[in-house]
Amino acid sequence: MGGAVSAGEDNDELIDNLKEAHYIRSDLVEKAFRAIDRADYYLEDYRDSAYKDLAWRHGNLHLSAPCIYSEVMEALDLQPGLSFLNLGSGTGYLSTMVGLILGPFGVNHGVELHADVVDYAYQKLDYFIKTSDSFDKFEFCEPTFVVGNCLEIPPESRQYDRVYCGAGVQKEYENYMKNLLKVGGILVLPLEEKLTKITRTGQSSWETKKIIAVTFAPLVQPKQNVNGRPKSVPLPIFEVRTLQDLCRIAIRHTLRQPIAMGEGRTKRRVSFPGARAMHRYGPRFERRRFCRRFYRQCVNSMVLHDSMIPTAMDDCNYPGGVEEEEEEAEEEEEERACRRVREDLPEEDEEECSGNEEEKNKGGGCARAEPPVNILREKILRLPLPEPLKMYLLYYREK
Repeated sequence: MGGAVSAGEDNDELIDNLKEAHYIRSDLVEKAFRAIDRADYYLEDYRDSAYKDLAWRHGNLHLSAPCIYSEVMEALDLQPGLSFLNLGSGTGYLSTMVGLILGPFGVNHGVELHADVVDYAYQKLDYFIKTSDSFDKFEFCEPTFVVGNCLEIPPESRQYDRVYCGAGVQKEYENYMKNLLKVGGILVLPLEEKLTKITRTGQSSWETKKIIAVTFAPLVQPKQNVNGRPKSVPLPIFEVRTLQDLCRIAIRHTLRQPIAMGEGRTKRRVSFPGARAMHRYGPRFERRRFCRRFYRQCVNSMVLHDSMIPTAMDDCNYPGGVEEEEEEAEEEEEERACRRVREDLPEEDEEECSGNEEEKNKGGGCARAEPPVNILREKILRLPLPEPLKMYLLYYREK
């Protein structure tokens, strides 16, 4: 299954092609796809095929085509804090992408039939956490996998907000799958050769939507034990995070905030009607700036008569007087200081930028120093903490 979009040279080009074909339609899904290189979940000898829109299988290892995963991620309508169950979790590629959206307070569980595939999934998960730069750009919900047949889950098990099944579901198991879902939850599964989205609207009411035609291998039937009863597959426990883990999440979240602010100018919040007009970027101040610029142009071009140019005594009577200019200079200096703090730029770099007018006029803009590859890591390493605690905050990630 696959081949709906052109192959890419790398992961980003593959995502660009999926966006262009409207398989990826939301920003959250796009960011998750770009954060994880699909090739990292292939065996080394098969990495050349990773960016084709095709399914891949080697032994028990299997990855669906990128266009299928795109439709699944969009149909699941994931949000931070939800619980997710992946039936047939395979290499863990999809579960890891889902974990980037669920955040640290979500639940991310997977059930996989083959023990060797679960081992492979944990290896890839560990590689992602320890080596990927994307890990520090997200608040991650780490997936947990168990070995077993997803048709052997006890009926009294807890239900989930989102459920996906990565194998073709026979019609007689449709209700079994529905019972894994909370009211208001979404189930995505291949049913009767169609990728299907089922929303639970009530205790016994459902909405069904067919998405696209697909071809999946069918679910493996449970094996009978000697006593004639199928064995039970317990789902992972819904664990409460430890205080130590919560502290790590809070510290990393706090340190990450200035990074987000530095990506662009933050808008100031207004809390009363008319505040926008009084803001220094509002229409009132824009008019005053226009008047000041016009006046200066007139003075520089000697258009105004000498008698029209105010003296120091009546500077306050024209837009752009001494008081206003001083106030504007103070505001601009404060803004520059704030930018230096937000972007962690040394003062020398700021002066270099403001002094290089020729480069600005050429359209090159201000030549700023390249930020560190991983700003969050740099901030953690600068904390006045013992080295073991810093490494804990870094999830023991290598540089």
